[in-house]
Amino acid sequence: MTKPESAGHDYDVVISGASLAGSAAAILLARRGVRVALLERRSDPEAYKVLCTHSLTANAHPVLDELGLIPALEKAGALHNDARWYTRWGWIEPRAAPSGPELPYGYNIRRSTLDPLIRSHAAQTPGVDLLLGHQVTGLVREAGRTSGVCASTPQGGREIRARLVVGADGKNSAVAKFAEVPARSYENARFGYLAHFRNLPLHGGIGQTWFLEPDMAYAFPNDGGVTVLAVLPDKKRLPAFREDLEGSFLSFVRALPEAPPIDSAERITKIIGTVDYPLISREPTAPGVALIGDAALTSDPLWGVGCGWALQSAHWLAEAVAPAVTGRGDLDRSLAAYARTHRRRLRGHQSLAVDYAKARPFNPGERLMFSAAARDESMARHMYLFAARLIGPLRFLNPMALAKASAVNIKHRGPAAPTAHQAHTES
Repeated sequence: MTKPESAGHDYDVVISGASLAGSAAAILLARRGVRVALLERRSDPEAYKVLCTHSLTANAHPVLDELGLIPALEKAGALHNDARWYTRWGWIEPRAAPSGPELPYGYNIRRSTLDPLIRSHAAQTPGVDLLLGHQVTGLVREAGRTSGVCASTPQGGREIRARLVVGADGKNSAVAKFAEVPARSYENARFGYLAHFRNLPLHGGIGQTWFLEPDMAYAFPNDGGVTVLAVLPDKKRLPAFREDLEGSFLSFVRALPEAPPIDSAERITKIIGTVDYPLISREPTAPGVALIGDAALTSDPLWGVGCGWALQSAHWLAEAVAPAVTGRGDLDRSLAAYARTHRRRLRGHQSLAVDYAKARPFNPGERLMFSAAARDESMARHMYLFAARLIGPLRFLNPMALAKASAVNIKHRGPAAPTAHQAHTES
């Protein structure tokens, strides 16, 4: 093990969690001259997250490109995650403008393929030490700040010191708990179950989401000819699912508009899920600590944003702190810059997700935008940019977009939809 020049530190940064956020942060930091210990509690380098949407939204594409992973993703069979969404006004089907560029895209790829790929990429990056079987059991504290971790390993306990400890260890982050990072938890009034199917044809071969107000479902095609099919019903349906999980799951899917033909497909996994998945927002930093991915912000899984935000937050952190953790800047000031970026980029998205997680019908603003997107191609593209997290809520609901949506609905003369003024005053 090569030690950094600064006395008292084994590494510049120690990262807990070698999944998407942690592996990406390790790669990006090491490329900027940072010495990184990447800790993973599991000993198997092929380990992966099972309960996931298995989708990388388009906002993650620039990070994947910087990581150099796109050729490997394409080779592994990752699919561009085009999308169509069912609403009571019909299907929203985003398409590129006739004379415009193709829509930005991310990838659908199973975590069983993705996690080992990015972890291996991190392990091969100069400056990264991947330490499998290392579970954080506490933090080293000096002068009111964190200066390392205590970890259990196959060889026994170990202390690893670093200028910065990064929690990339998921929604139940041990690093966040040990650092006593403030958090807010919001109830999710939906529960979710999913299963993987082979030979399940979808309309156009692209991912589909059903907004059933308040129930939800999605089907995402992935690598290897496998489709991830998930249902996210209102918790009022939970007793029926608890009594007969398989029957309730299959009946729910069969009742979907343009339902995927699951009876002629091969189910290759058990039906798995969770009945309680709260949305959690934590302060992204503390003295000597930074949180990325789900450790910083756990959103509603129905939006499929977790993987993309994991990669983005890793990138924001690397850009903010790389000079400081190598002794060439003020670390606290760098952490504050990362925290500001994280809040500015994600707080608005999380606020809308928290509100929709109440399992309610669409509010006036949502009715205005979804109905217009089902009726107009430019509005469908606008909604796609928001769903791909390429624009934020303020741009999505800007006055020109609201006015355009109102004009589309008035011209259509279909079922009454709220005007821009109503959407603004009632939301």
